[in-house]
Amino acid sequence: MNRIATFLTTVLFAAVGVEAKPLRVFILAGQSNMEGPANVSTFDYIGDDPATVPMLKMMRGADGKPAVCDGAWISYLTGEKNFEIAGKLTAGYGSMWGLDPTKPGDKIGPEFTFGLTMDAALDEPVLIIKAAWGGKSLHTDFRPPSAGPYQLSSFQRENYPKQEGHGIPKDFEQWKVEKTKATGVYYRLMMEHVKKVLADPKRVIPDYDAAQGYELAGFAWLQGFNDMVDGHVYPKHNQPDRFDLYSELLAHFIRDLRKDLAAPNLPFVIGVMGVGGLKDESVDMLAFRRAMAAPSAMPEFKGNVVAVQTAPLWSDELGAIADKHEKVNQMRWFLDSKHKDHPNADGHMTDAQKNEYLKKFEADLISPAKAALWKRGASNAGYHYLGCAKTFALMGKNFAEANLTMMKPQQRP
Repeated sequence: MNRIATFLTTVLFAAVGVEAKPLRVFILAGQSNMEGPANVSTFDYIGDDPATVPMLKMMRGADGKPAVCDGAWISYLTGEKNFEIAGKLTAGYGSMWGLDPTKPGDKIGPEFTFGLTMDAALDEPVLIIKAAWGGKSLHTDFRPPSAGPYQLSSFQRENYPKQEGHGIPKDFEQWKVEKTKATGVYYRLMMEHVKKVLADPKRVIPDYDAAQGYELAGFAWLQGFNDMVDGHVYPKHNQPDRFDLYSELLAHFIRDLRKDLAAPNLPFVIGVMGVGGLKDESVDMLAFRRAMAAPSAMPEFKGNVVAVQTAPLWSDELGAIADKHEKVNQMRWFLDSKHKDHPNADGHMTDAQKNEYLKKFEADLISPAKAALWKRGASNAGYHYLGCAKTFALMGKNFAEANLTMMKPQQRP
């Protein structure tokens, strides 16, 4: 009788239809590291660590190629001309610089494993809306509306009117006009893209059923480098409070985002700057990391804003090789500049001789095994987390898990 009852119940539900669950929508935004500089050629490096072998298996299909999600889709706005690429989530929705804007490329950011993790954890379909551009600041490009007009720092107020060069604008009045035009542009582009996608999800997901609707379920932010290195906007070098303004701007950003999307408690993940790893304990780096994480400790954001540290995800072994590559680059500069403390001080070396010297210098510094390891795991510079897919995959996974934790109190019965 139990089997018959179960069968009849199944038939009844099939006949009357079970309410479809709404589409879960996640927004990812930021600058070049959110774009994603990790080449898929570095996937194998993930398998060198037993702890991340399961993650690599999730990232690849049975044929060894990058997995294609059945339950997750992505719409990605990027590039100088602000083009969109969209489709089922797979590898290739990373940095698109120099690539065909009509199809996924060969790089990933955090979006790939973020979506894979959400797809595995949720019964509902998943949509990622990503908006990311390289070289963009929070103080200007992503400046949120409630932060008000761009404000000059003490350094800028004192020095910019003098028009002295060294990064100071020659025409201060024209600079102010251009600054006003640039302020908040990428915040607005991001919001316009999000609203465009949400107005017609079927454009991205062909099987989307409007009756099921959608639910905004989270936001991940990975940005900061352009703010961190801007000594004019943040002039208090080597001071623990140097980047307090960044904390204020990010808090405004969270409030405005939630207001503009009518999602007052939208889970918000802050990916805290981690280039250089835990070994970088410089005053300015630590100050910036504290400033990025600070909004997560504000009472108004308790329980729905979480800071995820990315420094522990940095590859120290690849970083050590990167340091040696930097020494090679420095030697190249010394030879070209005829530095007095180096072999070409009198300028006698030909280009061929300099190349031969550098070749030996590099071979003595970086063993064949280290060179092979670098090629296996790295594909970009240090400010892009070495373009290491392992690092970006762990970021995406950690961001998703932090978002899922914030979602639990909001889960529907």
